[in-house]
This record gives sequence, structure tokens and C-alpha cells, in this order.
Amino acid sequence: MPGTFTHNFDTPAFKGISTIHTGLFIGGKWIDPVEPATIDVINPATGKVITAVAAGSAKDVDIAVDVAKKAYKTSWGLKVPGTTRGKLLYKLAELLERDIDEFTALESLNVGKVYANAKAGDLRASIDVFRYYAGWADKIQGKTIETNENKLAYTRHEPYGVVGQIIPWNFPLMMLSWKFGPALATGNTIVLKPSEITPLTALRFADLVTEAGFPPGVVNIVNGYGSTVGQAISEHELIEKIAFTGSTLVGRKILKASSESNLKVVTLELGGKSPTVIFDDADLEQAIKWAAYGIFTNMGQSCTAGSRIFVQEGIYDEFLAKFTAIAKSLAAATGDPFGIGTKHGPQVSQVQFDRVMSYIESGKQDGATVHTGGARHGEEGYFIQPTIFTNVKPEMKIVREEIFGPVGVVVKFKTEEEVIEAANNTMYGLACHIFSQNISRALRVAHSLEAGSAWVNCAQSTDKAVPFGGFKQSGIGRELGEYALDTYTQVKGVHVNIGQKL
Repeated sequence: MPGTFTHNFDTPAFKGISTIHTGLFIGGKWIDPVEPATIDVINPATGKVITAVAAGSAKDVDIAVDVAKKAYKTSWGLKVPGTTRGKLLYKLAELLERDIDEFTALESLNVGKVYANAKAGDLRASIDVFRYYAGWADKIQGKTIETNENKLAYTRHEPYGVVGQIIPWNFPLMMLSWKFGPALATGNTIVLKPSEITPLTALRFADLVTEAGFPPGVVNIVNGYGSTVGQAISEHELIEKIAFTGSTLVGRKILKASSESNLKVVTLELGGKSPTVIFDDADLEQAIKWAAYGIFTNMGQSCTAGSRIFVQEGIYDEFLAKFTAIAKSLAAATGDPFGIGTKHGPQVSQVQFDRVMSYIESGKQDGATVHTGGARHGEEGYFIQPTIFTNVKPEMKIVREEIFGPVGVVVKFKTEEEVIEAANNTMYGLACHIFSQNISRALRVAHSLEAGSAWVNCAQSTDKAVPFGGFKQSGIGRELGEYALDTYTQVKGVHVNIGQKL
């Protein structure tokens, strides 16, 4: 029998008890994997083991897909009216709001997120996403198309059936909501693989799925490694669509698996090296605050992080001085994610800590100037000082590659044309940030930058109703908004003869 894990939170931010099933959630039940195995889950603030969860394999994915397929054919899909699907999604939102403090605590414990930030950001956004797609569930509509008076023609937007979903470790619950919301609203059943690093909120969320009243098999959660469970989902012949958020490298593997299996439809939200462009006519105080938020929020572990900061020469010195002050204030407020006054937490894992530190060392070796930070914080856990590099060159790794940590480069520029060319000089195209009080220039630059999201006079400000996704090697397809519904449905054209004779 699969076990449970109970954690007693006794922190300044939250006091309470959370119990989580550590098995695989398949067919509405908690089961052990076919081949017994576990994965240790680590607290990034201490480097110590929190608990162990079951590790599935391809055999477990096969079971989950079969169960999901049966549920789709018998108790979900278009057999369940959109109004009913919407009510269940709305119930999920209500339950998550009821348990918001517990889920926030689990994100802080497992991911290292600052508790207050996770509650106000991740949790509130996740609740909003479920409510938003609850409203869409009974509005999945086709069209009647005029052809000629002897034919009735119309379209249906039909679910794919079983969809596979693979979510990352940086925003575990929020990414779950981005995937679950449109998939369930449109009538698909799900086989989800959470990150093996941060599975706790997904496992706890399975209990809410049951409590909300979803039929068994509609949602299935299989813990495991990308090389086993992730690969099995990517290659499975009965999964008709897959959605993945993560690295561009793994996204390529998923595309390849699709091409070599059943040509399943693929949605990818991948890496980024997003530019932040600050013109000398910007509201400087606001631009500095937003730029700091854009790179340092979530300890820099965001695909849309504004890690390349271009500042026009007229305000460069003032910007750098005040931007540095914010970085130093975050360094002074680094520590326990549950601590009162904490503003900056740890990286998610030892692997990620080592990766970020290797990039910092690369920047030093390449001749860039460490303006502030550039070192480990403390002796325990995976904390890194907020870091700013100056005197960088376009060919440096810290300028070209996604670091996924609290490391930004600040670059001086002269003209609008120059900065557009520099900002677009990347294989990525996920997001960009533009700061200017001249709205004509701000919009002109926003339209010129090759990115799926452009934020003007703000940074990393997603909205549940606005599509999100990348240009170039930052992804395929869109999440959020009405656009996400299109990625979970396939259009059927129906032709009805009402008068044509042969």
C-alpha cells in the first residue's frame, strides 16, 4: 500500500499540518508503482530530505493511459456537458482557496519560495486560472458556415482524449493550473508528470480533484524521472497531445519522440533570455523596481526573467547605482523562506545551485565585472547572492545562455536601433520588457522585439486571459487565455447534404 507523509509546519509564516500521499494517483486511487522505487524530495533551504515519493516507470504510464482512455470514453469528454465540467473546475478553485495557506507552505518547503510571495503570486494566480477556465467550459463552440443552399456545414471543437502533461519545478502548482485548466475545460483526460524535484503540491492537489468530484481516471499523476516517465508519456501511442514546460533541450526530445511515435500534437513552453530595455525617458524609479523584480523574483528561476538589462547611456550610472542597492537589500534579506522579512530564498536544488555558480564563474573567467554578488550565501542550503555583471560582451555565455538564477547583466546602449538589434540577438524569444514614457517608442520597440510576450513599463506580469508562449526556440503554441483552448481541441468540419442529388 502506498504511504503518506505528514509534515508539521511550525514557522513564523504558517502553522499547521499537511498530509500527502506519496504514491501514484491513477484511476482515482493511490497505488504503488509496478516496479518499486522512490525519489528523495529535498528541502532547498537546508539540503536535507523532506520525504520520499514513489517513482513510476513506463509500465505505470501504460496503466494511467489505459485508465484515462476509459474515463474519456465513459465518464468524461463530450459525454459530460460543459456546464458540469465548469462546476467541477470552479469547485477546484474553491477548495484550493480554502487550503491556500497549506499549499503555499508546501511550495515554500519544497521549492524554496518566499512564503508571502508564493501566496500572493503563485497561489492566487492558480486559483484565478481555475476560475477562468471554469467559465470557458460551456463555451467551447464551433461555427455554422455558409456554403450553398443544398448543404449545411458546421464545425465542432472536439477534445483530443488523453493528453500528457509535464510540468517544471520552478512554478509547480501554477504550471499545473495552466495545464489542467484548459485541458479539463475542453473535456480531455490527463496523465501528468510533476517534476521529480518538486512533486508535493501536485500530489496534495490530487486529493482536491477527488474531493471536487471528478470521475476516477480523468486526472492521473505519475511521479518519476524525465528519462523514464517523461519519455514514456512523450512516446505513448495513445496520448494524442502533449504539453511541456521546461528546457529547450528537453523540448527537442519531446518533438523527436512525437515524430517517431504517433505524431501527437505538441505544445512547448521553453527557455528564454529575455531583454529588459530601459530608455532614458523612463520613469526611472519604477523601471529600477520592475527590472529588479524581472530578474530576481523567484530567485531568478523564471523562463521570462529579464536577465539581459539594456540601459540607455543617459541614465546608466544612476540606474546601476540604484539597481545595485536593491540587489544588496535582497542579499541582506536572504534566508528561511518562512522567515519574517525574508525576500530572497534558495535555488531549488544542488544541481541548479551548481549550474548557476558555474555560470557566475564563467562570467568571471570571460572577463566580465562582478558588480555585486557573485558568491554563495551562507553555509547551509542552496542560497546564491543576487548577482549583477557589467562590462560584458555579446559572445559571453552569461549573455547568450539561460542561467535560471539570480544573475543579470547590465549593458549600456545609445540608440533605439542599436538596442533592438542587440535584444533580438538570441535564439530565444519568450518575453521582453520595455520602459519608456514615450508610448509611441515603447510600442514601436515592443512590436520590433522577437518575443511572444512584451511587457511595457512592467515585467513578468502575466494574466490568465492573455496568451503566453514563445517565438523562435522558446516554444510552440500558447497557454492561458482563449488561445489555450485551441491547443486542447481539434476541429472537425461536418458537411450535411440537404438537397444535392446525384
